[in-house]
Amino acid sequence: MRTDFGSKSWFYPLPVLIIGTYNPDGTADAMNAAWGGLYDADKVVLCLSEGHRTTQNIKARGAFTVSFADAAHVVPADYVGMVSGNSEPDKMKKAGFHTSKASTVDAPLIDELPVALECKLLKMNEDGNIIGQIVNVSVDDTVLNAEGQIDPDVFQPISFDPANNIYRALGEKVGNAFWDGGKLK
Repeated sequence: MRTDFGSKSWFYPLPVLIIGTYNPDGTADAMNAAWGGLYDADKVVLCLSEGHRTTQNIKARGAFTVSFADAAHVVPADYVGMVSGNSEPDKMKKAGFHTSKASTVDAPLIDELPVALECKLLKMNEDGNIIGQIVNVSVDDTVLNAEGQIDPDVFQPISFDPANNIYRALGEKVGNAFWDGGKLK
């Protein structure tokens, strides 16, 4: 038996993306953006409305970062999605986030969030969606394993559960991509 819910924005897992930009005065801003993801192997898409400060900042600077929220920073990550930079100039300070300039684009990295994509604006499409080119992936060494790869057990990225309005940490390993399916060949 199945239950039909109609048209809902229930997409699993939905990463918690924290978009970093610089304001016109050079201060850093961040926004929690649930609607976004990969657009191609080396591009991202963000579904942001025109009224967001983040949207205006991206258009002005041509750059942004996409950090992935983690379990250790649920509260500040949620806060930057609840409060607009248009009305709260001390948003980053109140969140407790600190920033450093990204190495390849004119946008801030959030020091507390260990994994980020550095992106340059490619275009805004006819729906107003922002398409960005990933020019660098910046990872804090504290979440790398002995082989130099991201260790998800240390990183603990979170996802948004839109059906229940909760955040969840990603769980344990359950298989090997591009390998386990070979058992059925």
